[in-house]
Amino acid sequence: MVRRILLVSCPDRPGLVATIAGWVAGRGGNILDLDHHTDVESRWFFLRMLFVVPPEGAALDVLTTEFSPLVGAFEMTVSFRDPTVPIRMAILVSKYDHCLVDLLLATRHEDLPVTVPVVISNHETVRSWADLFQIPFVHLPVTPDTKPQQEGSVLEELQRARVSLIVLARYMQVLSGDFLARVGCPVINVHHSFLPAFVGAKPYHQAFERGVKMIGATAHFATTELDEGPIIDQETVRVSHRDGVADLVRKGRDNERQVLTRAVRAQVTHRVLTWRGKTIVFDE
Repeated sequence: MVRRILLVSCPDRPGLVATIAGWVAGRGGNILDLDHHTDVESRWFFLRMLFVVPPEGAALDVLTTEFSPLVGAFEMTVSFRDPTVPIRMAILVSKYDHCLVDLLLATRHEDLPVTVPVVISNHETVRSWADLFQIPFVHLPVTPDTKPQQEGSVLEELQRARVSLIVLARYMQVLSGDFLARVGCPVINVHHSFLPAFVGAKPYHQAFERGVKMIGATAHFATTELDEGPIIDQETVRVSHRDGVADLVRKGRDNERQVLTRAVRAQVTHRVLTWRGKTIVFDE
């Protein structure tokens, strides 16, 4: 038997779970794990199913074709995934290395089912980490005047690496709308603030000026609207009047690396659905 994952979103109606379960049973399969949720206000249904089927019917294109009558009947958006195939993930990073290192360690320890074919940076600072983990490192410096050309070079490297996910591990450059339109795969960013508070540059400085008692970090999908993409995960830590900006930065690092790695894991284990500007993230 071969493992597969099914992700579904559609208008809610009675019998959806029974219908999908019956479809799996009808192909000689068996459900190993099932999670579903209905948004009561909009009456919209979401499902993640881990199931097994006989090898002869397990190809993703075969499953998609055989499931298509249900797609038409129930107005579904559907994707089938192979959980045994690691996601090819590129990491973009600037000078701060804590999120990069956490991702690389999680990959080394097989906590993330990914391969990292390239690390791209606009600084040389983190090259030693890529070398340590034996990952190709590409240095592509950028200035305001060279940004379009640099983004074109980044896109070329990403296409050469054949990635299906890009992670911005404190990549301190705002990606253009043209880049996001051309990149062809999800982009996950970590912002060092508990969004929607303190968007943009220097959020720890903004938090210090406001005298907040809690700071946070947010992992979200990058969109053309700065720091407004669907939120995948968030984390907070308490602070006080005794903390200066440097203290906020120090305390925030743990938030940033934890929230980014958790968000990446949710994405690469096929637990995230986006809908109407927000996410549904199924628990492990």
